[in-house]
Amino acid sequence: MCQDMSSAPLKVYLATPRGFCAGVDRAIQIVERALERYGAPVYVRHEIVHNKHVVDRLKALGAIFVKELEQCPPDRPVVFSAHGVPKSVPAEARDRQMFFLDATCPLVSKVHVEAERHHDEGREIILIGHAGHPEVIGTMGQLPPGTVKLIETVEQARQFVPVDPENLAFVTQTTLSVDDTAEIVSALQARFPAIKVPHKEDICYATTNRQDAVKQVSGDCDLVLVIGSAKSSNSQRLVEVALRAGAKAAYLVDDASFVDWTWFENVRTLGISAGASAPENLIEGLVAAVSARFDAEVIESNGVRETVTFKLPKAVA
Repeated sequence: MCQDMSSAPLKVYLATPRGFCAGVDRAIQIVERALERYGAPVYVRHEIVHNKHVVDRLKALGAIFVKELEQCPPDRPVVFSAHGVPKSVPAEARDRQMFFLDATCPLVSKVHVEAERHHDEGREIILIGHAGHPEVIGTMGQLPPGTVKLIETVEQARQFVPVDPENLAFVTQTTLSVDDTAEIVSALQARFPAIKVPHKEDICYATTNRQDAVKQVSGDCDLVLVIGSAKSSNSQRLVEVALRAGAKAAYLVDDASFVDWTWFENVRTLGISAGASAPENLIEGLVAAVSARFDAEVIESNGVRETVTFKLPKAVA
């Protein structure tokens, strides 16, 4: 796009809430406090959250990110990521007498507890989620192999053959599309009326709030940009939600440097949001980049104000 854009008017709608949720904030604080209290290096199993900028900043402070515990020395602290881990991971850490801190989001831990309760009560368990996602691996890993059946789509829900249709329960990944999940749940309940549902919806408040906020702005937008990692389930879902809600185009970008300015041709209204693991400074950088190229009017949407906080483990509180 070669023409001068600096005088072109552009309305920029900032979705609220956006960015960090309480679970992400807690996980990052656990790594930061561990570094302060125990010194560097502190090891972290897998990315603490799915955001390269967050991971790189923690690396600079002295965190070392590894894939498995065998890469960690036994005399240094190790932190488990916010997505949760299979039971075998803390068991291995205890066997090796390692000092570990579990940064699993409490809302993910709630799903783990639900799954275990259903298993203890003899039910077959369905997990609605995305194969290969760390949260799904962690949730399935709370119970013996083969115990939890994964369903990703409505079609799979329609084809699923349970052992006993009268003795089923489902749990869900916390970062799914609210609308997609509702369709899958409806399909399951239509086939299996006796299926046990979560006491409280498993999709977390932050995922729901961010999707609602994107819906609120997207119908008025020619373009929506979501800041977040391609690895981030909740960020990917925001792009899908924006398109379904009426945005003419929507893209996921790591930060402002990933924006293709040809996307802005004939764009007069822009929506901006960010996944739950994206820091606010990335949003500020995107707004600044847009404002440098357009006569931008930035409008903050009137969304839910989140006040949720989670306690830190005693070892770093």
